[in-house]
Amino acid sequence: MMKPEKLRYLIMTIDPVHVGTGGYRLGRVDNAIVREPGTNLPKIPGTSLHGAIRSAASMRYGMPESSGQRPQGTPAKNPIVYTFGAGEDGGFSSGVVSIYDARILLFPVASHDGPVWITTAPVLREAGFTGGEAPSQQYSVLLAGTLQGIETGFAVGWLMLNIERQNISLSAPSEGNWQDQPALKEALSRVVIVHESLFSEMVNSGLEVRTSVAIKPETGAAEDKALFAYEAIPRATFLFFDAVIDDYHGGQQVNFPNFEYDGLKPAGPADVLSHGLDLLEYLGVGGMGTRGFGRIAVVGEPISSKNPGGAA
Repeated sequence: MMKPEKLRYLIMTIDPVHVGTGGYRLGRVDNAIVREPGTNLPKIPGTSLHGAIRSAASMRYGMPESSGQRPQGTPAKNPIVYTFGAGEDGGFSSGVVSIYDARILLFPVASHDGPVWITTAPVLREAGFTGGEAPSQQYSVLLAGTLQGIETGFAVGWLMLNIERQNISLSAPSEGNWQDQPALKEALSRVVIVHESLFSEMVNSGLEVRTSVAIKPETGAAEDKALFAYEAIPRATFLFFDAVIDDYHGGQQVNFPNFEYDGLKPAGPADVLSHGLDLLEYLGVGGMGTRGFGRIAVVGEPISSKNPGGAA
């Protein structure tokens, strides 16, 4: 049996992303997005990523029926069933890939010096980035690259914050090739590290909010009292998430590479995951997909690490 392997992915939103809570609430928006209970920070749930990646991989391999719980074929012959599993109607096969929540790493906001990306030192450390320190004061910031303040501080979003240090240098993890990706390099040169106590408030204030209205098909005019607002994670937000491959099939693994479609020959679950994730640059994740929402792009290659305590 293989040792469990963890793949850490870095993604960037190409469009606003709306993964709703499925209900309404009082406040500035009617349709809210999913948040972490403890930090109140928006996220893309692992359940949403799992379903979107499975659906995209099924399309990529020419077996759209495998996107649901009634796929055709056994795990040895169907890479979608092997990787993601199947429900009762599909023969009760457990998947070998676990996909976890995507959390915000760098969040874009406006400043007097142009667009910047805000983050915190703990988030940078957890994602494997180096060079980031936490501000010593609640209303202080650390500026990366060539960002310049003004006499009274640094105006980011709706706040004027004191500058504690400038010209800090942030580095992506040495593993993988994240540090070579142009989009990430540009963002890291314009990072503002804020205090943890402000991060959630600044992110939630910077979410994209749109309004829509129902249209009467008979007249083409707006329905009365049918205006609603919804929020989304804005484009150019960087998020990271983990996927764990725990392949318990043992000797059956040799049967996996027998599948080939349209030049694609996945060598294992990691390839299925990658092929599906790549297609989300076109198909997207979450709601409002036909209204310009949802697309995400993978930044670089995933960073792989194996559990040293796993079975050989």
